[in-house]
Amino acid sequence: MLQNQKADLFRSYHHSTKIFILPNAWDVPTAKLFENVGFRAVATTSAGMMVALGYEDGEYIPRQEYIASVARIAKVLTVPLSVDLVSGFGRNAKGVADTVKAVADVGAVGVNIEDFEHTSKKLFSIEEQVEKIKAIKKLTPNIFVNARTDALRFASGDEEERFKEALKRGEAYRDAGADCLYPMGLVDKEKIARYVDSIKFPVNIMLRKGIPSIKELEELHVARLSFGPSAAYAVIGFLKIASRQILEKYDYSMMLENAIDYEELNSLAKKTFNKGR
Repeated sequence: MLQNQKADLFRSYHHSTKIFILPNAWDVPTAKLFENVGFRAVATTSAGMMVALGYEDGEYIPRQEYIASVARIAKVLTVPLSVDLVSGFGRNAKGVADTVKAVADVGAVGVNIEDFEHTSKKLFSIEEQVEKIKAIKKLTPNIFVNARTDALRFASGDEEERFKEALKRGEAYRDAGADCLYPMGLVDKEKIARYVDSIKFPVNIMLRKGIPSIKELEELHVARLSFGPSAAYAVIGFLKIASRQILEKYDYSMMLENAIDYEELNSLAKKTFNKGR
Protein backbone atom coordinates (compact mmCIF):
# COMPACT_ATOMS: atom_id res chain seq x y z
CA MET A 1 0.00 0.00 0.00
CA LEU A 2 1.22 3.52 -0.77
CA GLN A 3 1.71 5.87 2.18
CA ASN A 4 -1.22 8.10 1.17
CA GLN A 5 -3.44 5.03 0.96
CA LYS A 6 -2.35 4.01 4.45
CA ALA A 7 -3.15 7.52 5.71
CA ASP A 8 -6.62 7.41 4.17
CA LEU A 9 -7.22 3.96 5.64
CA PHE A 10 -6.04 5.12 9.07
CA ARG A 11 -8.35 8.13 8.88
CA SER A 12 -11.31 5.96 7.92
CA TYR A 13 -10.91 3.90 11.11
CA HIS A 14 -11.98 6.98 13.09
CA HIS A 15 -15.27 7.30 11.22
CA SER A 16 -16.96 4.00 11.97
CA THR A 17 -19.66 2.80 14.34
CA LYS A 18 -17.07 0.37 15.70
CA ILE A 19 -14.47 1.79 18.08
CA PHE A 20 -10.92 1.85 16.73
CA ILE A 21 -8.45 0.28 19.18
CA LEU A 22 -4.90 1.54 18.71
CA PRO A 23 -1.98 -0.11 20.56
CA ASN A 24 1.11 1.94 21.44
CA ALA A 25 4.47 0.24 20.93
CA TRP A 26 7.90 1.35 22.09
CA ASP A 27 10.28 -0.59 19.87
CA VAL A 28 10.48 -2.85 16.81
CA PRO A 29 9.36 -6.14 18.42
CA THR A 30 6.39 -4.67 20.28
CA ALA A 31 5.22 -2.86 17.15
CA LYS A 32 5.51 -6.00 15.02
CA LEU A 33 3.84 -8.10 17.71
CA PHE A 34 0.82 -5.78 17.73
CA GLU A 35 0.57 -6.08 13.96
CA ASN A 36 0.93 -9.86 14.07
CA VAL A 37 -1.88 -10.36 16.59
CA GLY A 38 -4.26 -8.43 14.35
CA PHE A 39 -4.37 -4.72 15.22
CA ARG A 40 -5.24 -2.61 12.18
CA ALA A 41 -2.63 0.05 12.94
CA VAL A 42 0.11 0.76 15.46
CA ALA A 43 1.16 3.91 17.30
CA THR A 44 4.20 4.69 19.42
CA THR A 45 4.21 5.73 23.06
CA SER A 46 6.62 8.56 23.81
CA ALA A 47 7.10 7.52 27.44
CA GLY A 48 7.77 3.86 26.66
CA MET A 49 9.92 4.61 23.64
CA MET A 50 12.06 7.29 25.25
CA VAL A 51 12.65 5.36 28.46
CA ALA A 52 13.64 2.32 26.37
CA LEU A 53 16.24 4.55 24.71
CA GLY A 54 17.51 5.84 28.06
CA TYR A 55 15.71 9.19 28.28
CA GLU A 56 12.89 10.52 30.45
CA ASP A 57 9.61 11.24 28.72
CA GLY A 58 9.49 14.69 27.19
CA GLU A 59 11.81 16.19 24.60
CA TYR A 60 15.14 15.39 26.24
CA ILE A 61 16.08 12.93 23.52
CA PRO A 62 17.81 14.45 20.47
CA ARG A 63 15.29 14.95 17.70
CA GLN A 64 17.24 12.96 15.11
CA GLU A 65 17.74 10.02 17.46
CA TYR A 66 14.00 9.86 18.04
CA ILE A 67 13.22 10.04 14.32
CA ALA A 68 15.78 7.30 13.62
CA SER A 69 14.02 5.07 16.16
CA VAL A 70 10.67 5.78 14.48
CA ALA A 71 12.22 4.82 11.14
CA ARG A 72 13.28 1.43 12.52
CA ILE A 73 9.71 0.72 13.61
CA ALA A 74 8.20 1.93 10.34
CA LYS A 75 10.43 -0.44 8.34
CA VAL A 76 8.97 -3.60 9.90
CA LEU A 77 5.30 -2.64 9.66
CA THR A 78 2.81 -3.05 6.85
CA VAL A 79 -0.09 -1.47 8.77
CA PRO A 80 -0.35 2.33 9.29
CA LEU A 81 1.94 3.89 11.90
CA SER A 82 1.14 6.93 14.05
CA VAL A 83 3.87 8.60 16.11
CA ASP A 84 3.66 10.30 19.50
CA LEU A 85 5.69 13.47 18.98
CA VAL A 86 5.15 14.96 22.46
CA SER A 87 4.95 18.73 21.74
CA GLY A 88 6.56 18.42 18.34
CA PHE A 89 10.28 18.96 18.98
CA GLY A 90 10.11 22.52 17.69
CA ARG A 91 10.46 26.02 19.14
CA ASN A 92 7.73 27.36 16.88
CA ALA A 93 5.07 26.24 14.42
CA LYS A 94 7.59 25.81 11.60
CA GLY A 95 9.86 23.67 13.77
CA VAL A 96 6.97 21.41 14.76
CA ALA A 97 5.80 21.10 11.15
CA ASP A 98 9.34 20.20 10.09
CA THR A 99 9.43 17.41 12.71
CA VAL A 100 6.13 16.03 11.47
CA LYS A 101 7.43 16.12 7.90
CA ALA A 102 10.53 14.21 9.04
CA VAL A 103 8.53 11.36 10.61
CA ALA A 104 6.24 11.28 7.58
CA ASP A 105 9.32 10.92 5.39
CA VAL A 106 10.34 7.77 7.30
CA GLY A 107 6.89 6.19 7.03
CA ALA A 108 4.46 7.62 9.61
CA VAL A 109 0.92 8.49 8.50
CA GLY A 110 -0.24 10.05 11.76
CA VAL A 111 1.07 12.05 14.71
CA ASN A 112 0.02 12.88 18.24
CA ILE A 113 0.78 16.46 19.30
CA GLU A 114 0.45 17.79 22.87
CA ASP A 115 -0.42 21.35 23.92
CA PHE A 116 1.78 21.61 27.00
CA GLU A 117 5.47 21.84 27.80
CA HIS A 118 6.87 18.94 29.81
CA THR A 119 9.54 20.93 31.63
CA SER A 120 7.23 23.69 32.91
CA LYS A 121 3.93 21.74 32.91
CA LYS A 122 2.32 24.83 31.37
CA LEU A 123 -0.18 24.85 28.54
CA PHE A 124 0.69 26.58 25.31
CA SER A 125 -1.85 29.21 24.33
CA ILE A 126 -4.68 28.13 22.06
CA GLU A 127 -3.35 30.50 19.42
CA GLU A 128 0.10 28.87 19.48
CA GLN A 129 -1.32 25.38 19.18
CA VAL A 130 -3.70 26.35 16.37
CA GLU A 131 -0.76 27.84 14.48
CA LYS A 132 1.17 24.56 14.86
CA ILE A 133 -1.72 22.44 13.58
CA LYS A 134 -2.20 24.73 10.58
CA ALA A 135 1.53 24.64 9.81
CA ILE A 136 1.53 20.83 10.00
CA LYS A 137 -1.41 20.56 7.62
CA LYS A 138 0.12 23.04 5.20
CA LEU A 139 3.41 21.14 4.98
CA THR A 140 2.01 17.58 5.17
CA PRO A 141 -1.68 17.83 4.18
CA ASN A 142 -2.49 14.12 4.43
CA ILE A 143 -0.90 13.46 7.81
CA PHE A 144 -3.40 12.47 10.50
CA VAL A 145 -3.21 14.83 13.51
CA ASN A 146 -4.40 13.60 16.88
CA ALA A 147 -4.53 16.87 18.83
CA ARG A 148 -4.03 16.27 22.53
CA THR A 149 -5.00 18.76 25.18
CA ASP A 150 -3.86 18.55 28.80
CA ALA A 151 -6.26 21.24 29.98
CA LEU A 152 -7.95 18.76 32.31
CA ARG A 153 -4.63 18.49 34.16
CA PHE A 154 -2.97 21.87 33.84
CA ALA A 155 -5.62 24.54 33.17
CA SER A 156 -6.56 26.85 36.01
CA GLY A 157 -9.85 26.71 37.87
CA ASP A 158 -11.95 23.91 39.30
CA GLU A 159 -12.84 20.62 37.61
CA GLU A 160 -15.72 22.08 35.59
CA GLU A 161 -13.65 25.05 34.43
CA ARG A 162 -10.86 22.75 33.29
CA PHE A 163 -13.40 20.64 31.42
CA LYS A 164 -14.72 23.72 29.63
CA GLU A 165 -11.18 24.75 28.73
CA ALA A 166 -10.51 21.28 27.30
CA LEU A 167 -13.68 21.57 25.24
CA LYS A 168 -12.75 25.08 24.06
CA ARG A 169 -9.33 23.87 23.00
CA GLY A 170 -10.80 20.84 21.27
CA GLU A 171 -13.10 23.03 19.21
CA ALA A 172 -10.20 25.29 18.23
CA TYR A 173 -7.96 22.39 17.25
CA ARG A 174 -10.79 20.77 15.29
CA ASP A 175 -11.39 23.97 13.36
CA ALA A 176 -7.65 24.36 12.71
CA GLY A 177 -7.57 21.05 10.83
CA ALA A 178 -6.94 18.32 13.41
CA ASP A 179 -8.37 14.89 12.61
CA CYS A 180 -9.06 13.63 16.14
CA LEU A 181 -9.13 15.16 19.63
CA TYR A 182 -7.48 13.68 22.68
CA PRO A 183 -8.61 15.21 26.00
CA MET A 184 -5.93 13.67 28.21
CA GLY A 185 -7.26 12.63 31.63
CA LEU A 186 -10.89 12.24 30.59
CA VAL A 187 -12.06 9.18 32.54
CA ASP A 188 -15.56 9.71 33.91
CA LYS A 189 -18.32 8.20 31.78
CA GLU A 190 -20.64 11.20 32.07
CA LYS A 191 -17.90 13.66 31.14
CA ILE A 192 -16.78 11.53 28.20
CA ALA A 193 -20.37 11.55 26.94
CA ARG A 194 -20.56 15.36 27.39
CA TYR A 195 -17.32 15.90 25.53
CA VAL A 196 -18.20 13.64 22.61
CA ASP A 197 -21.72 15.05 22.29
CA SER A 198 -20.47 18.64 22.45
CA ILE A 199 -17.52 18.36 20.10
CA LYS A 200 -19.25 16.22 17.41
CA PHE A 201 -15.87 15.03 16.17
CA PRO A 202 -13.66 11.94 16.59
CA VAL A 203 -12.41 11.66 20.17
CA ASN A 204 -9.54 9.56 21.53
CA ILE A 205 -9.68 8.12 25.06
CA MET A 206 -6.61 6.52 26.64
CA LEU A 207 -6.67 3.10 28.29
CA ARG A 208 -6.30 3.59 32.04
CA LYS A 209 -7.93 2.63 35.32
CA GLY A 210 -11.40 4.07 35.82
CA ILE A 211 -12.52 4.45 32.20
CA PRO A 212 -15.72 2.76 31.00
CA SER A 213 -15.55 -0.65 29.32
CA ILE A 214 -14.71 -0.83 25.63
CA LYS A 215 -18.34 -1.66 24.86
CA GLU A 216 -19.50 1.38 26.84
CA LEU A 217 -16.99 3.63 25.08
CA GLU A 218 -18.31 2.39 21.76
CA GLU A 219 -21.87 3.13 22.86
CA LEU A 220 -20.74 6.65 23.82
CA HIS A 221 -19.46 7.03 20.21
CA VAL A 222 -15.81 7.37 21.23
CA ALA A 223 -13.89 6.99 17.98
CA ARG A 224 -10.61 5.65 19.31
CA LEU A 225 -9.20 3.90 22.35
CA SER A 226 -5.40 4.11 22.50
CA PHE A 227 -3.15 2.15 24.83
CA GLY A 228 -0.87 5.07 25.67
CA PRO A 229 1.96 3.75 27.87
CA SER A 230 -0.26 1.08 29.50
CA ALA A 231 1.34 -1.84 27.60
CA ALA A 232 4.80 -0.66 28.63
CA TYR A 233 3.61 -0.38 32.23
CA ALA A 234 2.20 -3.91 32.04
CA VAL A 235 5.34 -5.49 30.60
CA ILE A 236 7.69 -3.77 33.05
CA GLY A 237 5.30 -4.59 35.88
CA PHE A 238 5.33 -8.26 34.89
CA LEU A 239 9.14 -8.37 34.75
CA LYS A 240 9.33 -6.73 38.18
CA ILE A 241 7.06 -9.36 39.76
CA ALA A 242 8.61 -12.32 37.90
CA SER A 243 12.13 -11.19 38.81
CA ARG A 244 11.25 -10.87 42.48
CA GLN A 245 9.69 -14.34 42.38
CA ILE A 246 12.97 -15.78 41.11
CA LEU A 247 15.12 -13.93 43.66
CA GLU A 248 12.89 -14.38 46.69
CA LYS A 249 11.24 -17.76 46.05
CA TYR A 250 13.63 -19.49 43.64
CA ASP A 251 10.60 -19.95 41.40
CA TYR A 252 10.97 -19.25 37.68
CA SER A 253 7.54 -20.52 36.60
CA MET A 254 6.07 -17.05 36.01
CA MET A 255 8.95 -16.11 33.68
CA LEU A 256 8.36 -19.18 31.51
CA GLU A 257 4.56 -19.25 31.49
CA ASN A 258 3.09 -17.93 28.22
CA ALA A 259 6.57 -17.03 26.95
CA ILE A 260 7.30 -17.01 23.22
CA ASP A 261 10.29 -18.92 21.83
CA TYR A 262 13.49 -17.87 20.09
CA GLU A 263 12.06 -18.30 16.59
CA GLU A 264 9.07 -16.09 17.30
CA LEU A 265 11.23 -13.44 18.94
CA ASN A 266 13.58 -13.40 15.97
CA SER A 267 10.64 -13.16 13.57
CA LEU A 268 9.68 -9.78 15.06
CA ALA A 269 12.70 -8.14 13.42
CA LYS A 270 13.45 -7.53 9.77
CA LYS A 271 16.53 -8.87 7.98
CA THR A 272 18.13 -5.60 6.96
CA PHE A 273 21.87 -6.29 7.11
CA ASN A 274 23.95 -7.59 4.22
CA LYS A 275 24.99 -11.21 4.64
CA GLY A 276 28.50 -10.45 3.42
CA ARG A 277 29.26 -7.94 6.15
